[in-house]
Amino acid sequence: MDFELTHEQRLVREMARKFTDEEIVPVARENDMQCRFPREILQKMAPLGLLGTIIPEEYGGAGLDFISHAIVTEEIGRGCSSVRTTLSVQVSLVELLILNWGTEEQKKSYLPRLCSGEIIGCFGLTEPNAGSDVASVSTSAVRNGDKWVLNGAKTWITNAGVADVAIIIARIAGTKRHEGLTAFIVERDKVQGYETRNIENKLGLRASNTAEIILQDCAVSEGAVLGGVGDGFRLAMSGLDNGRFSVAAGCVGTCQACIDASVSYARERVQFDKPIGSFQLVQDMVARMVVETEAARLLVYRAAHVKNKGGKSTLETSIAKYFASEAAQRVTYMALQIHGGYGYSNEFPVERHYRDARVSTIYEGTSEIQKLIIGRETLGLKAFY
Repeated sequence: MDFELTHEQRLVREMARKFTDEEIVPVARENDMQCRFPREILQKMAPLGLLGTIIPEEYGGAGLDFISHAIVTEEIGRGCSSVRTTLSVQVSLVELLILNWGTEEQKKSYLPRLCSGEIIGCFGLTEPNAGSDVASVSTSAVRNGDKWVLNGAKTWITNAGVADVAIIIARIAGTKRHEGLTAFIVERDKVQGYETRNIENKLGLRASNTAEIILQDCAVSEGAVLGGVGDGFRLAMSGLDNGRFSVAAGCVGTCQACIDASVSYARERVQFDKPIGSFQLVQDMVARMVVETEAARLLVYRAAHVKNKGGKSTLETSIAKYFASEAAQRVTYMALQIHGGYGYSNEFPVERHYRDARVSTIYEGTSEIQKLIIGRETLGLKAFY
């Protein structure tokens, strides 16, 4: 593995960093306070290829590699985790699933519109009684002539309230556990019986839309099946693998934002007639923040390297997601501690980063699930529970 970024990757970083500093950072606090979904930012991201980073150019994407995608996700996450979450779902959980599992007709129909920002997507997997246990999904799919009729409810679905298209994981009637799960592409404006209800008053990610999806006799065509009938579990697992990668990269961005803010504050804040950055215990925290961030970034790049080679990256991705998301908890905590009382106020960005980081150890697979995956992949044995 070459630790030097290529010329193209450096240009991507410069572009994403410039966009973040000019378009995302100045409005992040206000959008967070107002719980406002920043659709206009997505529209500005699209012409730069940021909504289709790793999608081939023939389908409207930028045709970048996974390290470039990680760089983009990190930079966007450095500015605002809410925007990064929206981006992660659009690219990793919707576009990549359609690219990897869709028919040529589905790819040509959806990918260009997703990459251009014409439509927004969401991934409907989680249910009130199906979280970490994906195989317990109960949303049903019943064949009725040349249609599939969907009934059920999804919850905690990022982008659901603003999405034009959803990938819904449902169970074929009469099947159990993994065997009958199937994915369907549902276009909101082309079906009946599809409703959403926004989830309000979240601890963090307040500028990211999160909603429930309610399906009541929602009929879709045979052509809406993504992958094959019964492929839903494998498809969902591959989607989560993609999503975990982008969450990890976003956490690196959050950590870097906290380092930047803490270094600036520690140089300017004076106590006992000295900048607090000169105090040993403050330098100890800064040093630990840097080590955590650098380690997380390298783990993300390692996972990206494996993905670029086309190999199975489940282990590398879970390691990166587990470490980076837990690092984000520690780094945001130390950043707030360095800021003291001021860190408790949203006048400083570390307060928002602290709240936003908390969910990273929960969504796309909890830290506990990541440890089970790492153990299983290492031992070759499933955990007993």
